[in-house]
Amino acid sequence: MDLEQLFSQYKEETIHGRYITLDSIEPLLQKLNTNNQLQIIGKSVLGKSIYSYKIGQGKTRIFLWSQMHGNESTTTKALFDFLNLLHGGSEFAQKLLNAFTFCSIPMLNPDGATLYTRENANKVDLNRDSQALTQPESKILREVFEVFKPDYCFNLHDQRTIFGVSDTGKPATLSFLAPSYNEEREINESRLKAINLIASINEELQKYLPNQIGRFDDSFNINCIGDTFQYLGVPTLLFEAGHFANDYEREKTRKYVFMALISSFTSLCENVIVSNGINKYLNIPQNKVVFYDFMYKNIKINYDGIEIITNFVAQYKEELIENKIHFNAYIVEAGDLENYFGHYEYDGNGAVYSDDYSGFPKLNQKADFYLNKNIKFVNGLIKS
Repeated sequence: MDLEQLFSQYKEETIHGRYITLDSIEPLLQKLNTNNQLQIIGKSVLGKSIYSYKIGQGKTRIFLWSQMHGNESTTTKALFDFLNLLHGGSEFAQKLLNAFTFCSIPMLNPDGATLYTRENANKVDLNRDSQALTQPESKILREVFEVFKPDYCFNLHDQRTIFGVSDTGKPATLSFLAPSYNEEREINESRLKAINLIASINEELQKYLPNQIGRFDDSFNINCIGDTFQYLGVPTLLFEAGHFANDYEREKTRKYVFMALISSFTSLCENVIVSNGINKYLNIPQNKVVFYDFMYKNIKINYDGIEIITNFVAQYKEELIENKIHFNAYIVEAGDLENYFGHYEYDGNGAVYSDDYSGFPKLNQKADFYLNKNIKFVNGLIKS
């Protein structure tokens, strides 16, 4: 099966970039509602509709939810690509629909999506509310879980650009986790099913995304939804969509999330899951905080009258301005920075730093500066 070709065929072209809101997806949901698959399952804090979309008549029940964090939209795009495939009328689509019943919540946190925040409108992280259930969105997710009674859960998220695949210098474009169900991080039957499935996904995805897949930290927190559902005995997989080179809009990463979904359901459908995947799962390198968006090396700065050669780094802040996400680069650290990498790296070879502010790379300052007074950097990049 050519996953590249499948993605090209079924990619939902009307949604792209990082700012995906309820207004972006409602027309798509209506278009896909060909046989009453769509249901309003509740309202957000600010009264926005939260939808579920149910399709298929198979025995194995799959529950997926996306945009639990409002500013994590990559998996939402990939989910619509996948729903397009299910509606495509192909033999493969029919095979999946006969094998599975899918229930998805494409946007659990529509208020956060509009505000472009991790939290909901009450400033609560829904992924820390799975026990207290203080928020309407948390209650809705739990109610669907209890009524639908899934055999597998897929918890779909984005991760920041800071994560790399261990110390390899490669970004963690995708990361997976079979969450723990107890403090001891033991492996029971439910967690083992998730581990084996992730091992199978990784084997397939390495063909398309070699050495850019990580394993997320499995520290136990019962307040996190994946840990709760695993604790309740349902195999749960965490997907984390991360950075691919020069892909801040996450359109390349979107493709790999789509591929991971297809790989998951193909493995389950054809029963080709790794049977003793613990070692293969543990051999997936762990995520590690090793990246900055920009790294400038061997820069000469004048600090309190003393000239030193040092390194400094900058990081994008994603800022919502007039319904558009702007990536604004700010200086965040200076020093040796050994064992860190930049998605963009520039070696100044002793070039002298200057700027229109303080004369040295000050923390939280915009990454607008000069090297040797003739190379101008604006928003982190050389301005030609």
